[in-house]
Amino acid sequence: MPTIRGLAGLVARTFSVVFVLLGIAVVAFLLMRLVPGDAVDALLGQGQRDPQTAETLRRVLGLDRSFPQQFADWSIALLHGDLGVSFRSHQPVVTEMLQRLPVTLELAVAALIVSLVVGLSLGVLSATRRNSWLDLTSRVVSLIGVSLPNFWLGIFLILIFSVYLRLLPSGGYVPLSENVVENLKFLAMPAVTLGVANAAVIMRLTRSALLEVLHTDYVRTAFAKGLNEQKVVRRHALRNALIPVITVVGIQVGSILGGAVIVEQVFSWPGLGTLVVTAVLNRDYPVVQGVTILLASFFVFSSLLVDLTYMYIDPRLRRA
Repeated sequence: MPTIRGLAGLVARTFSVVFVLLGIAVVAFLLMRLVPGDAVDALLGQGQRDPQTAETLRRVLGLDRSFPQQFADWSIALLHGDLGVSFRSHQPVVTEMLQRLPVTLELAVAALIVSLVVGLSLGVLSATRRNSWLDLTSRVVSLIGVSLPNFWLGIFLILIFSVYLRLLPSGGYVPLSENVVENLKFLAMPAVTLGVANAAVIMRLTRSALLEVLHTDYVRTAFAKGLNEQKVVRRHALRNALIPVITVVGIQVGSILGGAVIVEQVFSWPGLGTLVVTAVLNRDYPVVQGVTILLASFFVFSSLLVDLTYMYIDPRLRRA
């Protein structure tokens, strides 16, 4: 059971999330205001235009007020769960995000599965077969995976599997509810593109952590008792080796959602990434602010979930 000290630390960590989200809200508000350009210019164009029309539009959008006034109005609305209305589509930002969020989450979950399956499998094999050809091959592959940019890998996969082999579509999206097979075809390359770099990181960290654990006394004792290698690795070594890996996976949840912005552009994936890029180009402040807060919140709460998972995996943390 967690001690009072452990629970106090967990409560303090939870409250710190609130202050982090407040800081994110400030950054999200200032982000687009500091970028050259104006929402009115994006809507009306920068050519010849009626100054009266521009002033009226600025007043309707609330851009005629000072930054502190705009931030105060937006903050009050945010506390009530209102992220505003899109300048371009005139739809509530929450509605637009809810339409795109399932598509991005589908891609993120698929990429996370790819990174975990590939990374953990290669990491365990590489550690248990140290200095073998399998270990050397895995390390070279992981180095390549870390080095390749997402957009380059995505274009390379499109060139191979869509242009030359004609096995997979180059881009687009089919909902899972409409056609499972077609959905998987469209999902395959984006998920691999987004998951490869994370898989390489997980593989290298799993290998180094597992090698360290395999040389501890309790693992040698388990081997001395006659347990086979598979049981020792699965029941004793791997569980303790996963603690640093969980930290990286928690951070990667945020990086996967952030990397989805680029990958969705490469594969014409209609998720939050495509939405926020279009909003940035159109200076659609409410949409950019809403998506930024949403993605940052995923990152913050995934870090909090990592802390909770620590306490489950390592009993020593529950007594700290």
